[in-house]
Amino acid sequence: MAESEDASKTEEPTARRLQQGRERGQVAVSQDVKTWGGLVGTALALAFLVPLMGRDATTLLLPFIDHPEAFRLESALLPRALIDLVLGVGRLVAPILGLMLLVGIGLGVAQVGLLWAPDKVAPKASRLSPLAGIKRILSLSSVAEFAKGLVKIGIVAFVFLSVALPMLPHIGGLATVAPVGALARLHDFAVRFASGTAAVIAVLAAADYLFQRLMFLKQMRMTRQEIRDEHRDSEGDPQIKARIRQLRTQRARQRMMAAVPQADVVITNPTHYAVALKYDMEKMAAPKLVAKGTDLVARRIRELAEANDVPIVENPPLARALHGSVEIDGEVPPSHYEAVARVIGYVMRLKQGRR
Repeated sequence: MAESEDASKTEEPTARRLQQGRERGQVAVSQDVKTWGGLVGTALALAFLVPLMGRDATTLLLPFIDHPEAFRLESALLPRALIDLVLGVGRLVAPILGLMLLVGIGLGVAQVGLLWAPDKVAPKASRLSPLAGIKRILSLSSVAEFAKGLVKIGIVAFVFLSVALPMLPHIGGLATVAPVGALARLHDFAVRFASGTAAVIAVLAAADYLFQRLMFLKQMRMTRQEIRDEHRDSEGDPQIKARIRQLRTQRARQRMMAAVPQADVVITNPTHYAVALKYDMEKMAAPKLVAKGTDLVARRIRELAEANDVPIVENPPLARALHGSVEIDGEVPPSHYEAVARVIGYVMRLKQGRR
């Protein structure tokens, strides 16, 4: 069932789908990139911060190294010395941890931007289900994560051996070296180890980010029906929109037809076009078109004009020109003043003759 559903999701996710997923906390994020960032932060801290703290570290540790007999378990100095040691180590380690934290946060923001998704941390009953837990453990992503974990362990072991083996001949001599010299050698080993591990993990992190991105886009794919539903929700149901347009057109036509009995003249093609004009010399600068139409609408305009004794004048060129150039309730343009004036003058003479 799930496989058939996944097979039907052939369409790439829309921007709206991706935004909705982001609001739920569904984003493409690689934990290996964060791991790599932590290693880079560690390497930078070891390379630049630790040497700056070397004097403080030496001052902190030398009493324990040079005079260990002064700190016997029964010594009254031991509790205070341990407290000072813990506080001192905390002061030394805090910048390193702070740098690692900043690098991790920066890489997280670089991957997905600033993100707040309450749904991601909200308690859900499905997370407490043993069956759901077993499914997650046996899922393809969990197997892939387990395989990546083994690869990373192998990488770390390889880098450790690559750095440690050349230094083995020197380890035996550390006991005869001054404490400062021993710490310097250990520092050099730590920098090489962190840098080498970060360099190799960088390749794995880049590959994992691409993999996570592809898996995320595959997970967010949509069916064609989902695409249509989203388009309908965002743009409106086409059938409803068509019905609304139809109702608006009908209401506009009804208002237009209601203006025909008050028109002064209807100019026709005579069968395909009809335009109704109204002109009040005292209130209007130019005649106004109050109704127009073709074919069936034109016939209805003529019928209303005949029923209400509105004069009908046949002038095909003028009827077509006014129909194409003047909107409803628009004034006749100056280019048609002369032709329209002749028609209105003719109509006025007709009305005077009837009187």
